[in-house]
Amino acid sequence: MFKKRASGILLHISSIPTNYGIGDVGPAAHKFVDFLNRSGQNYWQILPLNYTTAGTAFSPYNCFSAFAGNPLLISPDLLYRDGLLRKNELQELPDFPTTKVDYRKASLWKSKLFNKAFARSGGLSELDNYDQFAEQNKFWLENFATFVAFKHHLGDRPWSEWPAEIRDRRKHTLVSLKKELRGKIDRECFLQYIWFKQYSSLRDKCKENAVTIIGDLPIYVAHDSADVWAHPKVFQLDRSKKPKFIAGVPPDYFSRTGQLWGNPIYDWQHLGRMDYAWWMQRLGHNLRLYDLLRIDHFRGLVAYWQVPAGEKTAVRGKWIQAPTEAFFSTLFRQFPSAPIFAEDLGYITADVREAISKYGFAGMRVLQFGFDGEFTRNPHCPHNHVENCLVYTGTHDNNTTRGWFETEATPEQKRSLSDYLGHSVSAKTVHREMTRMAMASVAKVAIIPMQDLLGLSAEARMNRPAKIRGNWLWRMQKGQATTALANKLRAMIETYGRI
Repeated sequence: MFKKRASGILLHISSIPTNYGIGDVGPAAHKFVDFLNRSGQNYWQILPLNYTTAGTAFSPYNCFSAFAGNPLLISPDLLYRDGLLRKNELQELPDFPTTKVDYRKASLWKSKLFNKAFARSGGLSELDNYDQFAEQNKFWLENFATFVAFKHHLGDRPWSEWPAEIRDRRKHTLVSLKKELRGKIDRECFLQYIWFKQYSSLRDKCKENAVTIIGDLPIYVAHDSADVWAHPKVFQLDRSKKPKFIAGVPPDYFSRTGQLWGNPIYDWQHLGRMDYAWWMQRLGHNLRLYDLLRIDHFRGLVAYWQVPAGEKTAVRGKWIQAPTEAFFSTLFRQFPSAPIFAEDLGYITADVREAISKYGFAGMRVLQFGFDGEFTRNPHCPHNHVENCLVYTGTHDNNTTRGWFETEATPEQKRSLSDYLGHSVSAKTVHREMTRMAMASVAKVAIIPMQDLLGLSAEARMNRPAKIRGNWLWRMQKGQATTALANKLRAMIETYGRI
């Protein structure tokens, strides 16, 4: 999959510094691509770009739609450039914090801007190439926009609590209500058109600078989403359209009681009868968005942890086999050279390793996990890495490397790390040592979180998997992606042959 040794940076778009409370795909993101170019990076890894909501604490892994883009990542600057906003409207700002995302403030402020931009657009018929956009995305766009409009109209209640005739998509009722809410539905279509237009411009910038975008595909979708409402047979639901079972993982490194995600479980028998059509549309959509796609929780496509609905923890779940061979046979028949790699962290069994090997997927190695147990058997320890993998100092689910060293690493891990390197390591130096170790790895691709390049402590952590609130907040500060940092990074990758 990987033609040469290279490296990249993990930074979600929401973390890019802007004046508007949250990062977006506008000028600041384009400047970050310039930084990637100056520092010799070939990869930019981001988190899912799906539509986040307050109901799931704005998690990019638990969204309104598996297809729709996140309007919070729309750039007001680009709306102004296109004549859809006025300059004074960008200057009337709330008191946004600069170190963290304030999702509530950003949502309220941007929603008002979007109303103005939509009013000035003249309607969908006035947008360049809108018909082409709508045709390319017809398998999800109208359902999604209708879902959002209905949800707001019905007081933001979960769709399974809507009146039965709407919940169950009875045709006459849908036609009538869609006619009543046509303006609100068109607004959502407009925002998706704008988002994809702006994101496409950013992706073009990446291509011009030989930067590969690594996207992330969450294996599950939220129950309260357009996907489950529009395709209930794809999921295991009861008669009232609520989940029979929910997804999660058993007790692991992150939690003694496991993680209870709350997502509905797929009905793989129904999917198989439909030749996995919904999944294939989803994969095709993501492969058009990204150059390389990580499948989050890959092991769920081999065997998944199924927990009866109503459980308070994930402890009483059980493993259920997925139709791995049939699924991947269909995938590679439709997408013969799909650029996919596996998130193979956590509890990985022999059948998962066998599937990864059989289909030639690259996996992941995380250096923070590399100094537990016996060095000879730990796959994350540098001398056990393989070429066909991506090595990370840490992922978005880990603490920052400095935070890990200061608050999580045991005395034994610290001693093992120092023994491995042949010299002592401190909280002030550990991020540089681990970055250099990743660059030196035999792994074809090294990815470093921006927080680790900056040497930041635990307050810059992006996600705590066992906690629902307080995640996805960190923002890089203006001026931190300096020329000096780019030069240091370029010198390091030249030393280790990653350019």
